[in-house]
Amino acid sequence: MSSADVYVPPKVWTWDSESGGRFANINRPIAGPTREKELPVGKHPLQLYSLATPNGVKVTVMLEELLALGHKGAEYDAWLINIGEGDQFGSGFVDINPNSKIPALMDHSTETPTRVFESGAILWYLAEKFDAFLPKDHKKRAECMSWLMWLMGSAPYLGGGFGHFYAYAPEKYEYPINRFTMEVKRQLDVLDRHLADTQFLAGDEYSIADMATCPWYGALAKGLLYESKEFLDVASYKNVNRWTDEIFTRPAVKRGQKVNRVWGDENSQVPERHEASDIDVKG
Repeated sequence: MSSADVYVPPKVWTWDSESGGRFANINRPIAGPTREKELPVGKHPLQLYSLATPNGVKVTVMLEELLALGHKGAEYDAWLINIGEGDQFGSGFVDINPNSKIPALMDHSTETPTRVFESGAILWYLAEKFDAFLPKDHKKRAECMSWLMWLMGSAPYLGGGFGHFYAYAPEKYEYPINRFTMEVKRQLDVLDRHLADTQFLAGDEYSIADMATCPWYGALAKGLLYESKEFLDVASYKNVNRWTDEIFTRPAVKRGQKVNRVWGDENSQVPERHEASDIDVKG
């Protein structure tokens, strides 16, 4: 890199141009709504506003797992929030999540509707509400919560760090790609070493920790994120792949992966979910 290419930060940064990259049209340094737009409300107790990114899939998998256990109160409407078109900046969505990130949930079964935002918080909320997928044993519960928080702290390095600079940035630079590749591979090694001794993240019980982590690191291990399978040598993480294979065979996981999905094979796309049959018809 020549001296002419070295960026010298100004004394005070100002937003005077798009940052570039795939999501430049929606990135901005301020919060709040950009337009008035109310959200639709369906007939079920739970109203989900989301997209089938890894963060969105966490919650639809959880809801499908709850329904598979027979929790009728977990019936939900899943409304599509197209982040590429800026739906997350509509006034109705910002009322639920002031951070303008999917997913966001409204629980209409409470005396007054309860909003829940941030995917980890939604998983925790639903686990406590339905007393499911959160271990009752004290040590196992602590382990579950520890891995859930590990994921919430680690995934931004994978998505916002590695994913951005490797796949989405307008230009590729060695330093940020190497920096975040090193961190993502370290994270994969953390998981791989842990899963060498345990079936699931919190022990022998499938939990919200697995539901949170698999859509990110399981998908990464299967080469489903950022076209980085060879670059990251993900096949070498044998225990992560074994864990992912077991989770991906669960019927509720297969169902949840389709909800609010608007890309890929047509049979994998369920843009909105209002009844179980919306997924059933996709096979």
